[in-house]
Amino acid sequence: MNANETLIAKFYTAFANADAKTMSECYHPKVHFIDPAFGLLKEDQVSKMWEMLLLKSKGNLKIEFSDVKADEFSGSAQWIATYNFSKTNRKVINKIRAEFIFQDGLIIKHTDNFDVWKWSKQAFGATGYLLGWTGFFQKKIQQQALLSLHKFAEAK
Repeated sequence: MNANETLIAKFYTAFANADAKTMSECYHPKVHFIDPAFGLLKEDQVSKMWEMLLLKSKGNLKIEFSDVKADEFSGSAQWIATYNFSKTNRKVINKIRAEFIFQDGLIIKHTDNFDVWKWSKQAFGATGYLLGWTGFFQKKIQQQALLSLHKFAEAK
Protein backbone atom coordinates (compact mmCIF):
# COMPACT_ATOMS: atom_id res chain seq x y z
CA MET A 1 0.00 0.00 0.00
CA ASN A 2 1.41 3.42 -0.94
CA ALA A 3 1.19 6.55 1.25
CA ASN A 4 -2.03 7.86 -0.29
CA GLU A 5 -3.74 4.47 -0.09
CA THR A 6 -2.70 4.37 3.56
CA LEU A 7 -4.17 7.87 4.03
CA ILE A 8 -7.52 6.78 2.54
CA ALA A 9 -7.55 3.67 4.75
CA LYS A 10 -6.73 5.83 7.79
CA PHE A 11 -9.62 8.17 6.94
CA TYR A 12 -12.21 5.37 6.64
CA THR A 13 -10.86 3.45 9.63
CA ALA A 14 -11.27 6.64 11.68
CA PHE A 15 -14.78 7.07 10.24
CA ALA A 16 -15.68 3.50 11.20
CA ASN A 17 -14.40 4.27 14.72
CA ALA A 18 -16.35 7.56 14.92
CA ASP A 19 -13.08 9.47 15.22
CA ALA A 20 -13.81 12.86 13.62
CA LYS A 21 -10.49 14.30 14.83
CA THR A 22 -8.40 11.73 12.93
CA MET A 23 -10.65 12.10 9.86
CA SER A 24 -10.00 15.85 9.94
CA GLU A 25 -6.24 15.29 10.18
CA CYS A 26 -6.38 13.51 6.80
CA TYR A 27 -7.57 16.71 5.09
CA HIS A 28 -5.53 19.59 3.75
CA PRO A 29 -6.54 22.94 5.35
CA LYS A 30 -7.86 24.08 1.92
CA VAL A 31 -9.93 20.92 1.32
CA HIS A 32 -13.01 20.94 -0.93
CA PHE A 33 -15.69 18.28 -0.46
CA ILE A 34 -18.56 17.62 -2.86
CA ASP A 35 -21.48 15.21 -2.57
CA PRO A 36 -25.15 15.07 -3.59
CA ALA A 37 -26.46 15.76 -0.07
CA PHE A 38 -24.35 18.80 0.90
CA GLY A 39 -23.09 20.08 -2.44
CA LEU A 40 -19.77 21.91 -2.12
CA LEU A 41 -18.18 22.37 1.30
CA LYS A 42 -14.83 24.02 1.93
CA GLU A 43 -12.13 23.90 4.58
CA ASP A 44 -13.52 23.72 8.17
CA GLN A 45 -17.05 23.00 6.91
CA VAL A 46 -15.89 19.55 5.78
CA SER A 47 -14.65 18.43 9.20
CA LYS A 48 -17.73 19.95 10.87
CA MET A 49 -19.97 17.92 8.53
CA TRP A 50 -18.32 14.62 9.51
CA GLU A 51 -18.41 15.59 13.20
CA MET A 52 -22.12 16.44 12.92
CA LEU A 53 -22.96 13.21 11.09
CA LEU A 54 -21.09 11.12 13.63
CA LEU A 55 -22.84 12.86 16.55
CA LYS A 56 -26.27 12.52 14.92
CA SER A 57 -25.68 8.80 14.37
CA LYS A 58 -25.36 8.30 18.15
CA GLY A 59 -23.03 5.36 17.56
CA ASN A 60 -25.49 3.68 15.18
CA LEU A 61 -23.34 3.97 12.07
CA LYS A 62 -21.51 1.18 10.30
CA ILE A 63 -18.82 2.11 7.78
CA GLU A 64 -17.25 -0.42 5.42
CA PHE A 65 -14.70 0.46 2.75
CA SER A 66 -12.97 -1.40 -0.05
CA ASP A 67 -11.23 -1.09 -3.40
CA VAL A 68 -8.81 1.59 -2.18
CA LYS A 69 -6.57 2.76 -5.02
CA ALA A 70 -4.26 5.75 -5.25
CA ASP A 71 -1.19 7.15 -6.92
CA GLU A 72 0.72 10.28 -5.92
CA PHE A 73 -1.98 12.64 -7.28
CA SER A 74 -5.39 10.96 -7.03
CA GLY A 75 -7.24 8.03 -5.54
CA SER A 76 -10.57 6.33 -5.06
CA ALA A 77 -12.46 3.98 -2.78
CA GLN A 78 -15.84 2.34 -2.43
CA TRP A 79 -17.63 2.68 0.88
CA ILE A 80 -20.95 1.73 2.41
CA ALA A 81 -22.66 3.63 5.22
CA THR A 82 -25.40 1.81 7.13
CA TYR A 83 -27.41 3.93 9.56
CA ASN A 84 -30.86 5.16 10.54
CA PHE A 85 -31.68 8.48 8.88
CA SER A 86 -32.19 10.94 11.75
CA LYS A 87 -35.29 12.70 10.35
CA THR A 88 -37.33 9.53 9.70
CA ASN A 89 -35.44 6.85 11.67
CA ARG A 90 -35.55 4.72 8.51
CA LYS A 91 -32.63 2.37 7.81
CA VAL A 92 -30.35 3.47 4.99
CA ILE A 93 -27.63 1.47 3.27
CA ASN A 94 -25.81 3.97 1.08
CA LYS A 95 -23.22 2.74 -1.43
CA ILE A 96 -20.77 5.48 -2.28
CA ARG A 97 -17.86 5.95 -4.68
CA ALA A 98 -15.25 8.35 -3.36
CA GLU A 99 -12.62 10.12 -5.41
CA PHE A 100 -9.67 12.03 -3.97
CA ILE A 101 -7.03 14.51 -5.03
CA PHE A 102 -3.92 14.83 -2.85
CA GLN A 103 -1.62 17.72 -2.03
CA ASP A 104 1.19 17.88 0.53
CA GLY A 105 0.42 14.32 1.68
CA LEU A 106 -3.22 15.18 2.53
CA ILE A 107 -6.62 15.06 0.85
CA ILE A 108 -7.30 18.42 -0.84
CA LYS A 109 -10.40 17.35 -2.79
CA HIS A 110 -12.89 14.66 -1.79
CA THR A 111 -15.87 13.86 -4.01
CA ASP A 112 -18.54 11.34 -2.95
CA ASN A 113 -21.01 10.07 -5.53
CA PHE A 114 -24.13 8.04 -4.82
CA ASP A 115 -27.56 7.49 -6.31
CA VAL A 116 -29.73 10.13 -4.61
CA TRP A 117 -32.96 8.44 -5.69
CA LYS A 118 -31.92 5.11 -4.12
CA TRP A 119 -30.87 6.98 -0.97
CA SER A 120 -34.09 9.02 -0.79
CA LYS A 121 -36.29 5.90 -1.23
CA GLN A 122 -34.61 4.41 1.83
CA ALA A 123 -34.53 7.62 3.88
CA PHE A 124 -38.03 8.93 3.05
CA GLY A 125 -39.99 5.86 1.94
CA ALA A 126 -42.86 6.53 -0.50
CA THR A 127 -42.12 10.25 -0.69
CA GLY A 128 -38.52 9.53 -1.67
CA TYR A 129 -39.68 6.93 -4.19
CA LEU A 130 -42.07 9.37 -5.84
CA LEU A 131 -39.99 12.56 -5.65
CA GLY A 132 -36.38 11.54 -4.94
CA TRP A 133 -35.40 11.61 -8.58
CA THR A 134 -36.54 15.22 -9.08
CA GLY A 135 -34.21 18.20 -9.00
CA PHE A 136 -36.66 19.98 -6.70
CA PHE A 137 -36.51 17.23 -4.06
CA GLN A 138 -32.74 16.88 -4.35
CA LYS A 139 -32.35 20.64 -3.87
CA LYS A 140 -34.56 20.44 -0.74
CA ILE A 141 -32.36 17.66 0.64
CA GLN A 142 -29.28 19.81 0.05
CA GLN A 143 -30.89 22.89 1.64
CA GLN A 144 -31.86 20.88 4.74
CA ALA A 145 -28.38 19.34 5.01
CA LEU A 146 -26.70 22.74 4.77
CA LEU A 147 -29.11 24.25 7.29
CA SER A 148 -28.35 21.43 9.74
CA LEU A 149 -24.62 21.96 9.24
CA HIS A 150 -24.95 25.73 9.73
CA LYS A 151 -26.89 25.25 12.99
CA PHE A 152 -24.37 22.66 14.20
CA ALA A 153 -21.41 24.93 13.44
CA GLU A 154 -23.04 27.89 15.20
CA ALA A 155 -23.72 25.81 18.31
CA LYS A 156 -20.04 24.75 18.58
